[in-house]
Amino acid sequence: MELAHSLLLNEEAYNQLGEFQKAEFIFEWLQFLEKLLPVTSRADIRENQKKLVEQLTSLLNNSPGPPTRRLLAKNLAVLYSTGDTFSVYQTIDKCNELIRSKDDSPSYLPTKLAAVVCLGYLYKKLGRILGNSFTDTVGNVLKAMKNAESQGRYEIMLSLQNILNGLGAAAIPCHRDIYKAARSCLTDRSMAVRCAAAKCLLELQNEAVFMWSTDLDSVVTLCFKSFEGSNYDVRLAVSKLLGTILARALTSKQITASTKHNFRRVSLEDVMELLGTGFLRGSCGFLRASGDMLKGTSSVSRDVRVGVTQAYVVFVSTLGAQWLERSFSAFLSHILDLVSQSHPKAVQSAVDAIGCRRCVSFILRATVGGLLGEKAQIAAAKEICQAIWKLKKVVDAAISDGNLETKINTTDVTASQHVLVCALQELGSLIHGLGTTAAPLLQDSSTGVLEAVISVIVHPSISVRLTAAWCLRCIAVALPSYVSLLLDRCIERLSALKSCPEAVTGYSFAVAALLGAVKHCPLGIPHGKGKVIMTVAEDLLCSASQNSRISLQRMQAGWLLIAALMTLGPAVVQHHLPRILLLWKCIFPSSSKDLETEKTRGDAFTWQVTLEGRAGALCAIKSFVSHCAGLLTDEVVQRLLPPLPSAVDLLTQLSSIYKSYGNSLKTPSTVYRQKLYELLAVLPPKAYEGDFSAVLKELVTDLTVTDSQIDASAFLLPSLCHENDLLLLGPLLQETDHRFIEEQLLLGNNITGGSLEYDPYSIYEKFAKGDSVPKPLPPALSVISAASRLFGVMFSHITESHRLQVLEQLLNSIKQTKGSRQQIVQLHIVSAFSTSLKRLANCKGSLGSEEVRRSALMLVMGALESNNPLLRCAAAECLARLAQVVSDSAFTAGLAQVSFDKLKSARDVVSRTGHSLALGCLYRYLGGISSTQHLNACVGILYTLSQDSTSPDVQAWALHSLSLIVDLAGPLYHVHVEPTLSLVLMLLLSVPPAYAEVHQSLGRCLNALITTLGPELQGSSTAVSALRTSCLLGCAVMQDNPDCLVQAQAISCLQQLHMFAPRHVNLSNLVSCLCMNLCSSYLLLRRAVVACLRQLVQREAAEVSEYAVALVKESKEDFTPDVNIREIGLEGALLGLLDKELDPRLCQDIKETLTHMLTSMAVEKLSFWLKLCKDVLAASADFNTVASIDTTQEEETTKGDDVSVLTSDSDDRFHPFRNPRWSTRVFAAECVCKIISQCEKAGSAHFDITLAQERKQRDSRDDFLVLHLADLIRMAFMAATDHSDQLRLSGLQMLQIIVRKFAAVPEPEFPGHVILEQYQANVGAALRPAFAPETPPDVTAKACQVCSAWMASGVVSDLNDLRRVHQLLVSSLLKVQAGKEAQNEQYNESTSTMEVLAVLKAWAEVYIVAVEKQKNQSDTHKHSLKIVNSSEESYRDVTFSASGLLDLVQADLGTLSKLWLAALQDFALLTLPPEYASQLPAEGGTFYTAETIENARPHYYNSWALILYATALWLTSTGFLIVDPDEGVTNLSRPVTPTTMCQDSSTRPLVKSPEDVNTDRFHLILGISVEFLCSPGSDAAMENIIACLHALQALFDVPWPRSKIGGDQELGVELLNVLHRLILTRESPDIQLAALEVVRLILFAAQEHVKEKRRSAEVDDGAAEKETLPEFGEGKDTGGLVPGKSLVFATLELCVCILVRQLPQLNPKLTCSPAVPPGKHLLLSEDGSRLVAAALVILSDVPAICSPEGSVSVLPTILYLIIGVLKETAVKLRDGQLPLTVAASLQALKGLLSSPMARAEKSQNAWTDLLRSALVTVLDCWDQGSRWPSPRTR
Repeated sequence: MELAHSLLLNEEAYNQLGEFQKAEFIFEWLQFLEKLLPVTSRADIRENQKKLVEQLTSLLNNSPGPPTRRLLAKNLAVLYSTGDTFSVYQTIDKCNELIRSKDDSPSYLPTKLAAVVCLGYLYKKLGRILGNSFTDTVGNVLKAMKNAESQGRYEIMLSLQNILNGLGAAAIPCHRDIYKAARSCLTDRSMAVRCAAAKCLLELQNEAVFMWSTDLDSVVTLCFKSFEGSNYDVRLAVSKLLGTILARALTSKQITASTKHNFRRVSLEDVMELLGTGFLRGSCGFLRASGDMLKGTSSVSRDVRVGVTQAYVVFVSTLGAQWLERSFSAFLSHILDLVSQSHPKAVQSAVDAIGCRRCVSFILRATVGGLLGEKAQIAAAKEICQAIWKLKKVVDAAISDGNLETKINTTDVTASQHVLVCALQELGSLIHGLGTTAAPLLQDSSTGVLEAVISVIVHPSISVRLTAAWCLRCIAVALPSYVSLLLDRCIERLSALKSCPEAVTGYSFAVAALLGAVKHCPLGIPHGKGKVIMTVAEDLLCSASQNSRISLQRMQAGWLLIAALMTLGPAVVQHHLPRILLLWKCIFPSSSKDLETEKTRGDAFTWQVTLEGRAGALCAIKSFVSHCAGLLTDEVVQRLLPPLPSAVDLLTQLSSIYKSYGNSLKTPSTVYRQKLYELLAVLPPKAYEGDFSAVLKELVTDLTVTDSQIDASAFLLPSLCHENDLLLLGPLLQETDHRFIEEQLLLGNNITGGSLEYDPYSIYEKFAKGDSVPKPLPPALSVISAASRLFGVMFSHITESHRLQVLEQLLNSIKQTKGSRQQIVQLHIVSAFSTSLKRLANCKGSLGSEEVRRSALMLVMGALESNNPLLRCAAAECLARLAQVVSDSAFTAGLAQVSFDKLKSARDVVSRTGHSLALGCLYRYLGGISSTQHLNACVGILYTLSQDSTSPDVQAWALHSLSLIVDLAGPLYHVHVEPTLSLVLMLLLSVPPAYAEVHQSLGRCLNALITTLGPELQGSSTAVSALRTSCLLGCAVMQDNPDCLVQAQAISCLQQLHMFAPRHVNLSNLVSCLCMNLCSSYLLLRRAVVACLRQLVQREAAEVSEYAVALVKESKEDFTPDVNIREIGLEGALLGLLDKELDPRLCQDIKETLTHMLTSMAVEKLSFWLKLCKDVLAASADFNTVASIDTTQEEETTKGDDVSVLTSDSDDRFHPFRNPRWSTRVFAAECVCKIISQCEKAGSAHFDITLAQERKQRDSRDDFLVLHLADLIRMAFMAATDHSDQLRLSGLQMLQIIVRKFAAVPEPEFPGHVILEQYQANVGAALRPAFAPETPPDVTAKACQVCSAWMASGVVSDLNDLRRVHQLLVSSLLKVQAGKEAQNEQYNESTSTMEVLAVLKAWAEVYIVAVEKQKNQSDTHKHSLKIVNSSEESYRDVTFSASGLLDLVQADLGTLSKLWLAALQDFALLTLPPEYASQLPAEGGTFYTAETIENARPHYYNSWALILYATALWLTSTGFLIVDPDEGVTNLSRPVTPTTMCQDSSTRPLVKSPEDVNTDRFHLILGISVEFLCSPGSDAAMENIIACLHALQALFDVPWPRSKIGGDQELGVELLNVLHRLILTRESPDIQLAALEVVRLILFAAQEHVKEKRRSAEVDDGAAEKETLPEFGEGKDTGGLVPGKSLVFATLELCVCILVRQLPQLNPKLTCSPAVPPGKHLLLSEDGSRLVAAALVILSDVPAICSPEGSVSVLPTILYLIIGVLKETAVKLRDGQLPLTVAASLQALKGLLSSPMARAEKSQNAWTDLLRSALVTVLDCWDQGSRWPSPRTR
């Protein structure tokens, strides 16, 4: 079609088309025209203008659909603005004429609407050029509105908005008329008209001063009226209008002369009062309401309150963050006042109070949490604290006042509760969001945050006590260092005040909340806290009966603490399990007889206490089962079971008890039911099989009870519907930014949602989402939810006959109720049955016989025709599950037939929507649709329904169902694709935009069709290109739709198209559309935008980024004021969005998008990316305190430079990022690390300053990382010294990477120095704060790694400079020596293990490097096969003697060696298999405690390898000679010499001989190494394996350990086997070379041993004859070697393995095979050559450990291998040298020739023969290859 279009409409082609194709053709031409007009020359346009205007205006009469008329109008406007304007008045007259027409027929309507739209766009584009004609136009349009229907009113409002926009101030004469018209539309019955009116008024207020001055009150009242009965879109549009007008009124300075006399300046109080009136009294005016208020009849409708809540947020957002900072205290006091005692009406019922509190919380979260930076948030938190203190004083006065007026004061107390709840919630959320950056706030004693919160824990109102506890939990999660402190404080108060009921509940809530916080704090709490809490809980439970006044509170508190204790996990709970099980057993009567006696004895109060206690016990056991699954052994389950039967017994008796004692037991008995159901649902059903029928009976009663008037569908059903189907039910069920308050509109009238006071036990549960408060529903609803879950579990475990009985009972109970009650019962039953089907499907169970199926079907079909759309959705999903469970094609076909028949006959909307959805869902779980017959029938019937224009609901549901069928049918659907696509397009072009739900379903259909076509869309055939064009056309129509969710659909369709046919999607248009919507107010649209960007940047990051910037430069008006793409690019805009966004899923997508952009572009745009990260990190640098860096330990000279580092460069320029959140800064720091690793892949110039400068001079556009080193260091420094602990960790990580990567970069200006040397002061200053006493252990541990990397890097050549960092490690070492007594009491014991091991590992690394450097200096020439550990790569030779660094370590080596050995001993114990657990020391190891053994393990695994290597080096440096068991006992709090290994003090021998001590140490190191090398996991770090091999090398470097291994042949063989296995499983040449070096040393040890034996034998038998000497060495007299026992055999095996892997030709089996071409010479890689050479060295040493006979039997093999290598690799290199392997072969042959065995009597002859043969073979080779062959590179 593209070819058929030109500037003019191709009428010839047009007339040949059918009716529908014409509409499509016109739309396409208009689209083409829209692109063409702006780029066509003016002359061309003028030439064709007349004809073109005729064509366009004639289209007005062709009944254009909504998208077509908009496009038509745009084109006309553009045409006149670029061409001549003289005929524009004719066009305007023509439009006015069409509007005046008296024709009211529906067929003429589109023409009228098109004329209206055209006028709007003409005035918008041409504006004042059109002179005064607008007064007639506006008059005409307004007149037409009087009898227009909703579509007309909608279009007129939007058109007036455009007219106002174009004319600006010129339109003043019409303002009043337009205002009047828009007023009536703002309360229209059509929601779309209300939205349009709001947009029109929003445009009007730009120029119409009266709206925000004289008429302000009436505008505000009008908006309140508009909120009544509104939907989400209306609330969004009207709240935007209301908020903007009020902000305008507050800030406006200009007042026109006419309005001056009656204009009042509006103050903040006035504005707040206006909004407050709407919030508290709704839309019934200001004064009129007072009469109703007195009568008590007025209640604010919820949608008004929610609308006003959104208006508050818009108002503040419009005024901006700085305004909020300045006016925060006034704003806060007004907002809190909304729920205070001054408006008792708003909070008179609990339901209203909860609704209002939610709204207030939302306002505070959206403004304080969403707009303010961290500094301002801290100031806001202080204000909130002040508010809490004030209220606290009121409460105290009321409580302490004992006079007659107490009565009045108690109302104060109860009324202040809601204000406190809101204040505490916001304070908690604020601190939770600030994380550790809130530390200064809590340390500020003048504010007293903790005191304020703790002081209201004993408030008389339970909701305040709970919220205060929750607030403490937030503080604990944000600042883990406070958890222990707060726990101690609360436990202490709880014990002290256990006779005050408020204190008992308040502090127990607080302790439970804090225990719930522990799992969010990786550093944990000390293990002993569990014991303390258990004791307190037991004490409360045991003393509950002593004082009836507080027995209820003590009972509840005791069980709550036990339930919360369970969240600490098995490690803590296992110690207390016996006591918990005993308490559980005692709380229930032991037999039914006891229960009977109980019933006769109690009164209402004792029953209340009993039920509370038992519900608490059930909750505690449920918590145990959920959090300590590891402890649920069969034995424990057996001990849990005995009380269950009596718990169920009590359940069955509840109704009679309730009848006997009246209403006071209603809530406790409901809670008891709920908790029992919840516990049974998590226990294995086998456990309570005997009670099935009793429990089911109760469940059925609960589900069918008719006195429940609450419609619970909104919280029961969404989880049972499929997430795709929920999209049908409008935005309320979808995720929006306002979900928190919109939720209450979803629920019935007598419930606004959950609140903490409904279930205190939820205080310790995991947060559902982020920092939002847990919102348990009221018990009456929770019990139904619990019952339906348990029903689901039990139904799948009962017999078939029982199932039938239950289903029939349920069906009867539905029949017996009527009206709304019937719907509620039906709802409960469907939710329960749906849960059971889901469960049956998951466990692949069957439903049962025909009767059961029939009953099930009746149940579901009834719900499918319910009036509640949510229930219909759930029923359709239920039907799909039923088909899945029965899994019988005939049954499924029957189900489909029922729906077909119903749809053919039914005319009501309810049945048509329900059954059409059922058709779409039916095959959802059956692996898709395979029956063409079913498919054709479905498609036919859904086509018909989707064209039913009388009911948009039916259209939306039918189209949604069609989209499901397209998805499920897959390739089968191909025959239907074309007609379906035509249908979708036709509807897109004709359905009015007001029916957004139809458009959304159309979008889903289009998406499904694109997925079905898939990669075929790339094709070039005519059919495919037509389909592709239709898809693109559909997307274009949807992009223009005013509904944001439809735009989101359009974006995801384009995303799919881009995936399948990237060439055909116009990327620049798509990117501009994405940028426009990046800051939309609709969450789902923002999600779609970012998801699409994420996909685009994976392929075309650079293009996307360029298009975004180009778009901003081109567009005249800045389209997105929120993001400054012009300055900081799309990347910066995304970073800014990440900082503001609160939705976790969206944030994750943004991060992934940025990461993709970074990986593909960071190297090219290096400066840009680094500046972005620097801006984000520097934006908060002023927040850092220089004071946190203490330089007192240093001498005066060094003090100066450290401080100057911090204070310099603090220029306060404008930052594109204002106060980013800490999480954004952490992300920026991670980005910097990624940039460094990208540069590393990009080339060496990034790490070579000379090369970088050269290339930069050649081409100034080139950019290299090394040139930005100062910035990198500065960023790392800023991050490492921040208040946020997470950021400090990221900063230290960055610093470590910088040190590792740049350590070896030389400084060209100062030869012999490196570039990093000038940053010593910065590094020192960045590290010092991490060693302060109050720093968390994980930060200190990370800093230790950086210290060791810095010292080991050799950057600093001056010992005095190095001492600064060295001093930090020394201070840590002193802390380690202080031992367990000096441990930190704030965190779990395992954190001190982490810190100790980090310190020891850091010292180990420094020591290793120091030793290596000394070794390198002392014997550069004696360099045997030795490879450098990867972490110390290529350190240059330093100028100061290597002994300098070694001297620094030497001073502490005595202490270190003991600590290292102790750590290794711990590690050895921890690696024992579980069956040896009983042998572990009861009190734990040196550095770990027995209770925290599991938490300590990972820290040992992390650091053992380097410690092992360092210990081995230390032992070899002493030559195993120094043994002083008592050394160091005096200065260590515990003797840590391995003499104490695994031995009790009583059995320890007094003194061990040095030999024994050495043997122990030798076996410790060897044991750990062998254990690890036997099976290093596939994830084992290379560093660990290499360090372990180095440790073995070091060990065998000295004589004593060699004598041990030489003398123990079995040990040697085992070690060789382990190394052989390692070589087989690890490809890395570094590992293989290190292993070969160990093999060489083992062989050397064996040689020494054999020599020693021969020597001593000779000395002993000196006098005797030589012939009688026994044979030493392997092979004895016979020459036989025993595999598995022979060292020689093991060595040969290993060498062959290495050689054959490098040179497969050596394997005789392979030589004959065609895989190895003969005669070709291999040139091995450098690593390969070194491996082969090392193996040959070993081979030549083998005969030395054989007896003469043995040597004869191995010699042929050895010669074959050596000559084989020579033969295969003898190639002369280009530079004339011989390859390394050739040299090694000749050396090996020389070694053999000079072997003593060649001269020994017994072997001389055989050796001579063999060596001669070898020589012949070599000469033969020479002869063949006298011309050196050319090498074949491998």
